[in-house]
Amino acid sequence: MQSRILGRDGLRVSALGFGCMGINHSYGPPLDKAAAITLIRAAVDQGVTLFDTAEVYGPYINEEVVGEALQPRRSEVVIATKFGFRIGDAAGGVDSRPEHIRDVVEASLKRLRSDHIDLLYQHRVDPAVPIEDVAGTVKDLIQQGKVRHFGLSEAGADTIRRAHAVQKVTALQSEYSLWWREPEQSVLPTLEELGIGFVPFSPLGRGFLTGAINAATTFATGDFRNAVPRFDAANRRANFALVEALGVIAAKSNATLAQIALAWLLHQKPWIVPIPGTTKRNRLEENLGAAAFILEADDLMAIDAVLATHAVAGDRYPASGLTLIDR
Repeated sequence: MQSRILGRDGLRVSALGFGCMGINHSYGPPLDKAAAITLIRAAVDQGVTLFDTAEVYGPYINEEVVGEALQPRRSEVVIATKFGFRIGDAAGGVDSRPEHIRDVVEASLKRLRSDHIDLLYQHRVDPAVPIEDVAGTVKDLIQQGKVRHFGLSEAGADTIRRAHAVQKVTALQSEYSLWWREPEQSVLPTLEELGIGFVPFSPLGRGFLTGAINAATTFATGDFRNAVPRFDAANRRANFALVEALGVIAAKSNATLAQIALAWLLHQKPWIVPIPGTTKRNRLEENLGAAAFILEADDLMAIDAVLATHAVAGDRYPASGLTLIDR
């Protein structure tokens, strides 16, 4: 597995990380704990060093599983987790008050069975708390040795700049893929200017870009995609044309759709580290194969032509989720 560096402080990680959320959160029935631990350890064995979790996944359960799975290999891996949601409160919502951040970190450290968090993200920007206060709190935690690097998730360019002025931001995590390219407008140029790495989540379009989902697909009860406009039957039918067109390129290149989607992301910038997730060993191996796959110039031109002629239908979040995205 090749490695890449996130941020100017030199956080070295595998070119592809592992997004652990889907093990027990948002995508239907959770994976059995023993199976989840086996899968995570298989990823380590195959060279993955970046593992992404969050307290809200479960909640809490995901961190516990990740912590148990990685404890024997802790010195070999980078664990990223997140704060920023109010859990256990009927009103819910975001919460990045300094005292809340400190409480979350203490609890996460216990669940992760670690004395430090390698990369701590603010999960969503909290409009009620100045980002300078958030960055300052994480800076204190870094000085205390409890956190090593600071990250933001779904933050806009202005917020990134303000946070970075207080505590250097190592990485931004936001959605980015062949069917969601908005970060290219202002976020990616800002990251390049400031020397901040980028960690795309949902790099496979929440499974759609693998070709395994079509208009006839049904999702399990509790699957987040049941509420996502982009995944209603009509939009899936419209969007499948994009997948079919990309499939022609994949077949020509002797690769899978997932490998094409991930290789395309890796090609964009040398400081981009996608974090695909899966609950299946064969899909893990398929995804990791993308790290060694090189897209040729004619492949890239063909992909550009497909993207230019296939608009994606439907919002990527239900209306309530869109309100949490910082612009």
